[in-house]
Amino acid sequence: MQSVEKQIESKIKQSKRGKIFFQDDFATFGTPGAARLALSRIEKKGLLVRVAHGIYSYPRVNKVKWIDKKYILPSIDEIAHAIAKRDKIRIVPTASHALNALGLSTQVPANAVYITDGAPRRIKVGKGKGILFRHTDNTRNLTYKSKLLMLIVSALREIGEGKVTTEQLEIIKSHFSHITQKEFETDIQLIPLWIRKLLLSL
Repeated sequence: MQSVEKQIESKIKQSKRGKIFFQDDFATFGTPGAARLALSRIEKKGLLVRVAHGIYSYPRVNKVKWIDKKYILPSIDEIAHAIAKRDKIRIVPTASHALNALGLSTQVPANAVYITDGAPRRIKVGKGKGILFRHTDNTRNLTYKSKLLMLIVSALREIGEGKVTTEQLEIIKSHFSHITQKEFETDIQLIPLWIRKLLLSL
C-alpha cells in the first residue's frame, strides 16, 4: 500500500492547477496527524503552498516572464468561496471588498468581509490579511440568482444613495453583459428601490 504522502501527492497531481485543498480532503488516507505531516513534507517539496491554516493551493505556474514569481496563488476571494463551498454556506462580499472586486475602487482591503448564513469567524491569510465572515439572519441578501448582481448591489450600498459617480455607473454597466435577463427579472424584487431605479436607468 502507498504511504499517506504518496497517496496525497497522487491526488494533487491528478487535479488542475489552481485547485484549493483542505486537510480534510485527505482524511481517508490516514490519521489526521499522518496527513498533517505528509502535507508539511509535500509543501517543503514545493508541490503545495499553504495559504491559511489547514488550507493549501496547488498553484498555477506563472508564465509571465517579467513577473518575478514562480507561482500564482489563489486570491482571497477564491479562498473564501472554496470555504463556502466546503461548508455549504452562502456568502456575499461587503464594503470595500465588493468595490475592489468590481473595479470600482483600487483600494485593496487587508480583510475581505463577507456576510454569510454560516457561523461568524475570521481566517488569517498570509501576513496581516484575512477573511472575515459576518453572520446575518437577513438571508434575503443571499438569495440572488446572479452572484454578480448581488455583488453590484453590495457595492452600491457601500457607495451610498446619491453618491454614485458617472464613471462608476459606466463600470457597472459594463458588467451587465454577464447577467442574463432571466436572472435580472428574478432578482429585481430583492434590490433596494433606489438601486433598482439606478440599474433600470442604465
